[in-house]
Amino acid sequence: MSKFHILVATDLTEEGLARLQQAEDVQVQLVTPSFQAVRDALPAAHAIIMREGVSLDRTLIQSAPRLQVIARVGTGLNGVDMEAATSQGVVVMNTPGVSAIAHAELAVTLMLALSRRLITAHDSLRNGWWLLDRKRQAGVQLYGKTLGIVGLGRVGRVVAQRGVAFGMTVLACDPYISEDQVGDERVTLVGLRELLQRSDFVSLHLPLTGETRGLFNAQLIRQMKPRARLINIAHGAIWDEHAVAQAVKDGHLAGVATDTYPEEPPYNSPLIGLDNVIHTPRIGDNTVEANTDLSLQIIEQVLDALRGQDYRNVVNLPFMPGLDFETSRPYLRLAECIGALIHALARHPVRRVAVEYRGPEMSGIIKPVAVALLKGLLRPMQGDKVNYINAPVLAAERGIQLTQTKGLITSEYTNLVMCKVTLEDGDDITMSGTLLDRQEPYIVQINQYRMNFVPEGHLLIMGSYDQPGVIGRVGMLMANNNVNIASWHTGRAEPGGQTLTVLTLDEPVPDAVLDELRQLEFVRHARQVEIRV
Repeated sequence: MSKFHILVATDLTEEGLARLQQAEDVQVQLVTPSFQAVRDALPAAHAIIMREGVSLDRTLIQSAPRLQVIARVGTGLNGVDMEAATSQGVVVMNTPGVSAIAHAELAVTLMLALSRRLITAHDSLRNGWWLLDRKRQAGVQLYGKTLGIVGLGRVGRVVAQRGVAFGMTVLACDPYISEDQVGDERVTLVGLRELLQRSDFVSLHLPLTGETRGLFNAQLIRQMKPRARLINIAHGAIWDEHAVAQAVKDGHLAGVATDTYPEEPPYNSPLIGLDNVIHTPRIGDNTVEANTDLSLQIIEQVLDALRGQDYRNVVNLPFMPGLDFETSRPYLRLAECIGALIHALARHPVRRVAVEYRGPEMSGIIKPVAVALLKGLLRPMQGDKVNYINAPVLAAERGIQLTQTKGLITSEYTNLVMCKVTLEDGDDITMSGTLLDRQEPYIVQINQYRMNFVPEGHLLIMGSYDQPGVIGRVGMLMANNNVNIASWHTGRAEPGGQTLTVLTLDEPVPDAVLDELRQLEFVRHARQVEIRV
């Protein structure tokens, strides 16, 4: 009987490794998580189990003709060339949610340590002080305080439960969760400004996306309640470390705790060694129970996938019978672009998504295209954790209904993807796209406006009134601020009525310039979006 060759390039628990080695159809090879060791062993492997310390680029993946499964312990997928893996028919999987309790308990641990000045008290006694330092070591109780949770995902929900158990008032901010999705009447959903102004403790549980990168800057931190305490176990890039450090130094923040850093290892972090700051070295999921669960789950996932029994937590598009990835990929890319643009235009949460297709090439890929559209719609909110497999689940969790429909298409294009979304306030957005030479995506209609632009890069979407001078004044505003316009596309419903314009730019418009643009009397709305699919 032939055996599956599984390469293990990380530490697994004894229970997990024993489960793998006891499988009769498996041959296990343990290697150090180094580039050279992985490179030398990968060509013979059917599967590799690894963590974020190991990267697999296109060259490595293509050097492994037998490779069927890339399995990451944990949620991170940095360093894996997803496109190369998908092109090779390699399943990429991870283990999301397994360590949610471990991460949440670390957040609570750090909150308790901050509230009672635990590190300071420990160091004081170690240095020979006793009651003489008691006044400086006075802490605060959690009972009766307000806890603000930014990001109410798996970890955020567990932290909320623990906060309620301490007798805290729990506020949560998550723009993509409605009140009926909170699931606990003791947790109050509020806006970010209100949360910051009211909370004594703020715990961050946001995915890293284009919207959340650098979100907690100096201006936002100054909106926090004076002498509040800030905890980050999510991602170091969602805050400005220097602004956080300054807020601690000048006393605006009473304490900060972090388990994650923009640069890891954090050799140059301004937070390391600062008074009233607790810093830990990425130990969020490092518990005996979490490590055991992670090891056992990734092993079962790999074995089931290799045996063709089940595919769980797969993060790239699985091949369907008869599906040619190279042929279908441009349509998936087009659908993702449509979803991303709809997200940028939507002023309220999306509740329904209706999709219609035209063209002989679409018949075999209808489901993947619909999933790709959902992925594009959700990715600005969910970040890299949304994929072709979990996009429908995440959409359902947000109350988004997906349907196929007929009667939307009135276009003359042979191959077309058309989407109509209904927002929470009842408004609709309709968008159509096609492919040029079966490769290049083009948006050809948005609502009643006929368009013709490539949905890539930095886009500025502007609604205005059809009147003389619009192009000149907008162009001058961009020129005066050194923003280069690569292309300009305008559609209008009727002469003298309303228009919709999409500008492709070489770089994003600064916030101040965007505000100035919105103040022009002919501008109805303006927003920008970056599309990288």
